[in-house]
Amino acid sequence: MLVIELSPAHVLVTGPVLCTTPALAALTMGPVGTLSAAAVAVAVNVISATYNQSWGTQTQLIIGNFLGLIVVSVASVILSNAVRARSQSELDQVRRIAVAAQEVVLRPVPELLGPVRAGSLCLTAGTGALVGGDLYEAVQTRYGVRLIVGDVRGKGLSAIRAVAVTLGAFREAVHYEDDVQEVMNHCAAALRREAAVPGTYSQAELPEVLMEGFTTALIAQVPDEHVVLLVNRGHPPPLVLREGRVQALMPASPEPPLGLEDLVDGPPAEPDSYPFLPGDRLLLYTDGVIEARNRDDDFLPLQETMEAIPESTSPQEFLDALHQSLMRHTGNRLTDDVAMILIDRFA
Repeated sequence: MLVIELSPAHVLVTGPVLCTTPALAALTMGPVGTLSAAAVAVAVNVISATYNQSWGTQTQLIIGNFLGLIVVSVASVILSNAVRARSQSELDQVRRIAVAAQEVVLRPVPELLGPVRAGSLCLTAGTGALVGGDLYEAVQTRYGVRLIVGDVRGKGLSAIRAVAVTLGAFREAVHYEDDVQEVMNHCAAALRREAAVPGTYSQAELPEVLMEGFTTALIAQVPDEHVVLLVNRGHPPPLVLREGRVQALMPASPEPPLGLEDLVDGPPAEPDSYPFLPGDRLLLYTDGVIEARNRDDDFLPLQETMEAIPESTSPQEFLDALHQSLMRHTGNRLTDDVAMILIDRFA
């Protein structure tokens, strides 16, 4: 508009068009942006009237333009405030629903579970997401403390659905299955049943579920004895911190992830047993931790990071320190979801 007003084409009447500027700005910008657009429109009017020396000849038209701009600007600011308030209210409601869903699906673990203290942490790489494709849970049962950490391959609603199904099966089976391997089998069966239900997945989701929708999972059981039993289905091995040194608890017989059982023959392997003594700490985590990269494309040195954290910290403080190290390493840019559970044995 300013180009027109400062050119021979200034005989075209642009005032009515300028009056719409604040209204258009109110659709996409906030009150400050709307006021800025109105100020620019007023400035164009003033520059045009001064440059074309039309203050005396077109005073009535200029005043009309100014009055129109003022009325439209005030109305646009009021509209912008109302739209923003409504959008904020809807966003707050969505967040409350998301937080409630997170507390149902991924609830923080209790600080004290039988002979262990515990802490948990979950971070999602998706913008604004509270629940991603990672899962965790810790439950005290008559068989001891049982924990699960898993990672659903895939994304979107199909991954969240698989997280809910896996956790639901785990929370039920841990209380009546004495064999920790059977608990894992219940989780695998629940995922198979979910995928087999007609209409569960849309035609767009189904290829992803079939090709990439498997789930890696690790279940740990801490009985009264000073051991930990592990069933690992394609998941990163847990790390035990003992006397300042970290050791990975590798499975004796690697097993496939949940959903890929048909790729192997024979019965599942027996649970692995490792010493878990008073003062030891056990970290269960997803691959979003060990695959986190910095700007030089280096992975996070998880074992060295764990060894550098003071032993006097509580499990939750320990995970908070890991979180800070992770964010420093990645420059606050996560590319994958992260879930961690830490337990330490005090008795």
